[in-house]
Amino acid sequence: MRIIYLTKHKGRMKKQLTPLFALLILTGILSSYRNTTEGDKIKIGLEIGNQAPELIFMDPNEHPIKLSSLKGKMVLIDFWASWCPPCRRENPNLVESYMLYKDRKFQNGTGFTIYSVSLDKSKNGWMSAIDQDKLSWEYHVSELKGWNSQAAETYGVHAIPANFLIDGNGIIVARDLRGSFLIQKLQNLAI
Repeated sequence: MRIIYLTKHKGRMKKQLTPLFALLILTGILSSYRNTTEGDKIKIGLEIGNQAPELIFMDPNEHPIKLSSLKGKMVLIDFWASWCPPCRRENPNLVESYMLYKDRKFQNGTGFTIYSVSLDKSKNGWMSAIDQDKLSWEYHVSELKGWNSQAAETYGVHAIPANFLIDGNGIIVARDLRGSFLIQKLQNLAI
């Protein structure tokens, strides 16, 4: 019986439901706004849209560098090693990207930098590769444990080169950008 009533009085019901739907939509929007502004945490993980897991590792001078200390910048977390030929071939692309975007503004961040995580075991090999490949950014870290790296385990890295691009809030916006794809992504995110 109710279906017949709704069909026969469609025009009148539509007028009655419109304010109701508007109220439901507005309530949903406000609820969503409240949830994001009241500090609901974004999931920490390795997928695009997740908060990148924290990393705190030693630089070549044995000073700790926290990934979170780079908040406000667009950051490429780059996993590599001096003994890795594909990594070394990729380094010129990283240098070019860094030089082009280090001072640029982005939709969610100012400046671009690289947090290089080396899977080397030899400090000499690591330092030599940084110098030879002209990796001029300041954020180089390594545990000097090779594949036993806690950073690689945290990020699920089983092959290198591997990377994660995070925005100024530490949210992963892309993964495994190589060659011109990194520059294209940075160009798309730049203001």
